[in-house]
Amino acid sequence: MAGKPVLHYFNGRGRMECIRWLLAAAGVEFEEKFIEAPAEMEKLIKDGSLMFQQIPMVEIDGMKLVQTRAILNYIATKYNLYGKDAKERALIDMYTEGILDLTEMMLQVVICPPDEREAKISLVKDKTKNRYLPAYEKVLKSHGQDYLVGNRLTRVDIHLLEVLLYVEELDSSLLAPFPLLKALKSRISSLPNVKKFLQPGSQRKPPPDIKKIEEARKSFNFK
Repeated sequence: MAGKPVLHYFNGRGRMECIRWLLAAAGVEFEEKFIEAPAEMEKLIKDGSLMFQQIPMVEIDGMKLVQTRAILNYIATKYNLYGKDAKERALIDMYTEGILDLTEMMLQVVICPPDEREAKISLVKDKTKNRYLPAYEKVLKSHGQDYLVGNRLTRVDIHLLEVLLYVEELDSSLLAPFPLLKALKSRISSLPNVKKFLQPGSQRKPPPDIKKIEEARKSFNFK
């Protein structure tokens, strides 16, 4: 029997959080090894554990996987969260890419220089309200089903719930004009595995601490 997946990353959301979400939604228990010092990162690189000398990295099924999308694709395929055929998978990929684009914009708000933060927040709010949320609301309206693709839970529903919660953290009023998205948020949040992940004490990470991120950037010499 294979052991639990092991996630190597910082003790924060970043580019690992969507992986945590997908594993949790699939009901998969996982371990985390937090990288807390530059020497720990250097050791992973010297050991040959990081193909491109960067994280996130997930040890799963005898592999050391890097690149967030590759990791998500593997998990989604392994746990049957990737649609029933090529057409559904294409839609899931298309919708997921939009979600990851929005998530990346939100991540940039966190890691950008302080003097750029307000402008980036304004841009994220505008794109959220006028580009991304209307697109997903339209999808749900077009077929009247409970899930985005195939009328069953797939990875994209989990990714969308995650980003909707981030949107609410940013500005709860942004979600108000989108009743179908609000209903999907409530519906997915009520699924047993997801509900468990949303409870205090889970491996879900809290909102980022800007001060700690600045300290980490200096410590790890991130640009």
